[in-house]
Amino acid sequence: MGKKILELKNLTKRFGEFTAVNSISYSINKGEIFGLVGPNGAGKTTTIKILTTLLPATSGEANIGGYDVTRNASKVRRIIGYVPQMLSADGNLTGYENLLVFAKLYDIPSKEREQRIIDSLHFMGLSDSAGKLVKSYSGGMIRRLEIAQAVLHKPLVLFLDEPTVGLDPVAREAVWEYVKVLAERGTTVLMTTHYMEEADAMCSRIAIMNKGNIAAIGSPMELKASIGDVDANLNKVFEYYSGKSLESEEPGGNFKDVSRTRRVAKRLG
Repeated sequence: MGKKILELKNLTKRFGEFTAVNSISYSINKGEIFGLVGPNGAGKTTTIKILTTLLPATSGEANIGGYDVTRNASKVRRIIGYVPQMLSADGNLTGYENLLVFAKLYDIPSKEREQRIIDSLHFMGLSDSAGKLVKSYSGGMIRRLEIAQAVLHKPLVLFLDEPTVGLDPVAREAVWEYVKVLAERGTTVLMTTHYMEEADAMCSRIAIMNKGNIAAIGSPMELKASIGDVDANLNKVFEYYSGKSLESEEPGGNFKDVSRTRRVAKRLG
């Protein structure tokens, strides 16, 4: 068993009488890619917002790298990266300029910024497009740039909220490969996704959320076995535990398409 990097204990979030997250508990190990899946409104994005210090929990505990997300929020922000559903890249800036803005926000020393940005652009396959405005990028390029922004400060944990929504299959697989390499280098990844083939291909373990609860948790193989069918795909597992099927998104190709698709995904949860 690896070192625990992220731990949740009875984490709960209520909005008035509505319980969005209902006393959930689990832990994630260093270098693990952990998937959080569930139907719209299951509580996935609410959980992510709590863990990234954007939303306070009603009760329970969560800590990342030994820091409590409520009591040590500023320290937690220093050791995490977050790629939200909504666009986080500025289309009116170049790829390089976007990374420069984030380098300053993360207080990366000025003497390190240039090389860190160059290395990040190279790693994400964006070196040739560094000087181009992001609004001219494809959806896959935008997502790779956003991941580059989020890992520029070398975080312990990277949060990806629907990382490939709206991308075509080729761009989606490219993002998968970059995320896998990040995990191999020691970055812990917690991702939400609507794509079961993505969860199956990417995640060492998956938690299925439904109505704010953890309905099931385990490796893809364990989850398939839990419904009595080791040959089942994760869509069947998902339907078994949630009683619902997942909706797929149509891929969008340019900056406006990606922005529109992610707004829809954000609204649906």
